[in-house]
Amino acid sequence: MVRHPGAHIIRVFPHQEDTVTTRDGDSSMKRLSDIGYPRLLLLVLTVAIIGGLLFAISTSSAAFSSYSMKWNGATELRSVASDSGAESRIVRDTAGYADVNPNDTVAVVISPNTAYEPAERSRVKKFVRNGGTLIIAEDFGGHSNQLLESIGASARIDGRPVRDVQYNYRSPAMPVIRNTSNHRITKGVDTLTFNYGTAVRPHDSTVLATTSNYAHIDTNQNRKLDTNETLTATPVASTERVGKGRVIVIGDPSLFINAMIDQSDNRAFIHNSFEGHRIVMLDYSHSARLPPLVRAVMTLRTSPPLQILIGIIGILGFAGWLRRPRQWISDLYRDSSEQNAPKISEKELMDYIERHHPEWDSQRIERVVTALHEHRK
Repeated sequence: MVRHPGAHIIRVFPHQEDTVTTRDGDSSMKRLSDIGYPRLLLLVLTVAIIGGLLFAISTSSAAFSSYSMKWNGATELRSVASDSGAESRIVRDTAGYADVNPNDTVAVVISPNTAYEPAERSRVKKFVRNGGTLIIAEDFGGHSNQLLESIGASARIDGRPVRDVQYNYRSPAMPVIRNTSNHRITKGVDTLTFNYGTAVRPHDSTVLATTSNYAHIDTNQNRKLDTNETLTATPVASTERVGKGRVIVIGDPSLFINAMIDQSDNRAFIHNSFEGHRIVMLDYSHSARLPPLVRAVMTLRTSPPLQILIGIIGILGFAGWLRRPRQWISDLYRDSSEQNAPKISEKELMDYIERHHPEWDSQRIERVVTALHEHRK
């Protein structure tokens, strides 16, 4: 379509929906369909693939991971830290214990998969003895007891399943802990719900919670009460002073996962453990693997040379982008226009207009044809 001075808008090609800009300055935007549906489909697929890739490298499927939104993940743990007024901080190396003030930090170790090396245990011990709070949640692994021993704590993880035939959630393997002591950590906590947890041998520590009198330790793990097993109240959580700090031991890491954190008063128990601290440090140095994107970001944060290199690359790339004309946009529309435009000579165009507008004189027709060809150029 073209606009001629002093004339109404005319349609030159009835079946062509392209619009042009004429000499009097009027313009209109290209229709979205002019870009081409294959291009749009490619764009949608590209966005979907990139979005899926970013989601995959920024999340984790590992149990107890604070980047896993599955039932056995621990994304809710960070929200509890926020609700208690603390900043959650992920560490993948025990060197992170030296970067915080122990007096206002609580560290959480959830069922480590591998043993802490002597130098690592020394860092954790120093953190606790200088005033830090350490929470260790474990069920059947033996690495936590080694860590407890090295830092000087007396409590130990039993490592055998505890079952309650009377008070439980869905099955005896998920006992409801009905007995809590009068302590700041158990304030407002009437019950806890475990998920295939174990007992805690408190020794000289203070017991925070015990099972009902209908619970027993399944020594041979046959999921039955045998004649050599006794129904009795069993400790499942404890706390004790170690140096200037505190160690809290819980016989079930599942207390922290998404599916269990809102069962009974589990959330309140964790909240109380975090309260009063400025930093909640989640120690994943020996636990769930972090997502690739998270590991990359953490590496960047702790490496000033890498930060400088990335910054230089970004500045150079941005400068190059500014200097280069945005030719790809022009190419996109030009290619589309060339594909959709009819191949017609100047004489054929004049004949077409003359047939459909016999009332126009030759000069007017020439002006319209000239405007169209200038637009094509």
